[in-house]
Amino acid sequence: MVGYAEMREVALWVQTTAPATAHIEYWLPAAPQTRWRTAAVPTSAAHGCTAHLIADKVEPGQHYRYALYLNGQPVPRPYPLEFQTLALWQWRTAPPDFTFALGSCTYVNEPAYDRPGRSYGGEYDIFTSIEAKKPDFMLWLGDNSYLREPDWNSRTGIYQRYSHSRAVPEMQPLLARAHNYAIWDDHDYGPNDSDRSFWNKHTTLAAFQDFWANPHYGQPDGEGIAGAFQWADAQFFLLDDRWFRSPDNAHPETGSYLGASQLQWLLEALGNSPAAFKIVVVGGQVLNPAQVFENYSNYAQERAQLLQALADRRIPGVLFLSGDRHFTELTKLDRPGTYPLYDLTCSPLTSSAAPAPTEANTGRVPGTYTPERNFATIAVRGPANQRELKMTVFDHAGKSLWERTIAAAELK
Repeated sequence: MVGYAEMREVALWVQTTAPATAHIEYWLPAAPQTRWRTAAVPTSAAHGCTAHLIADKVEPGQHYRYALYLNGQPVPRPYPLEFQTLALWQWRTAPPDFTFALGSCTYVNEPAYDRPGRSYGGEYDIFTSIEAKKPDFMLWLGDNSYLREPDWNSRTGIYQRYSHSRAVPEMQPLLARAHNYAIWDDHDYGPNDSDRSFWNKHTTLAAFQDFWANPHYGQPDGEGIAGAFQWADAQFFLLDDRWFRSPDNAHPETGSYLGASQLQWLLEALGNSPAAFKIVVVGGQVLNPAQVFENYSNYAQERAQLLQALADRRIPGVLFLSGDRHFTELTKLDRPGTYPLYDLTCSPLTSSAAPAPTEANTGRVPGTYTPERNFATIAVRGPANQRELKMTVFDHAGKSLWERTIAAAELK
């Protein structure tokens, strides 16, 4: 899997079926005779036989090909192995155009451990459809695997579940070419609707860090999975809606969703960001006003604090991406005296779709409700003073279902 990209380094990830020593060789397509290699790293059982490899002999704005070696021997793969570095465009050119894919809720069937009845997961060809769109990166919006009853109380179960979810054959070409960034939600954090009281969260945190290759984890105090990364003129803020979360049944209106320290970090980081688009990525819906399921609206006081601070500090360019709900919709929140906020909820990838919601999401943009397995792409494009986001939602086979475009000028 290709992980985070920067101008001077790229992270790559590998998992082996038994302990081995892994390294990557990489080269520019125009000069394959000149090759660089990462340090060799052992894949130990203590980390689920995973290894993180760093390509640190790269230059900005390049596309590379790579090859995997285990115990010094090449391991051919039947799909392209490629990565890229971020361009050095600041003070030089207009920001480069790019496209990323997104989705949430990846359930992979394993009958021996699934609940009885109809299979909950399916249509894994959605990953082939995502790869066919050739996104620069994939943003995994949580519930990227589903821990089951046999899993969440033991390290063995947690690592087995992560390994089983990652091994879907249709997923491999996407992982190997597009860069991948992730957050979690309740199902890859712990049991359904888990909160900060989950006793085994340090083990699921270790698994998340072993199986994903984000640039960092745990803002601002080193706990949880929150972090940030930049791609061209967009900055992405990856939030943790589980680690600091109050129990749903313990006065949620005045309780914690992100927690005071994470919320403070987010607001300060948004305020300091020069990005044209400041994209806040969180597991649950932020702008849907209905106090149902695990929407942020259930935590009314903290949500109001966030929205008020965004208005008071006049932070431009903010929009939200979320998952969780097993349907897709775009929510718009009009704000008197300033620009509207948007929240694109994209779900599910391979989990079953939810029944039609009964709540009144008064902010739902007409024509965007999507009650089936789906994914989205967002294309960021245009001249420096006319940048825009084009959102397109596709069914599992890659057929376009709807699209909307939001200009940067609308978010000021």
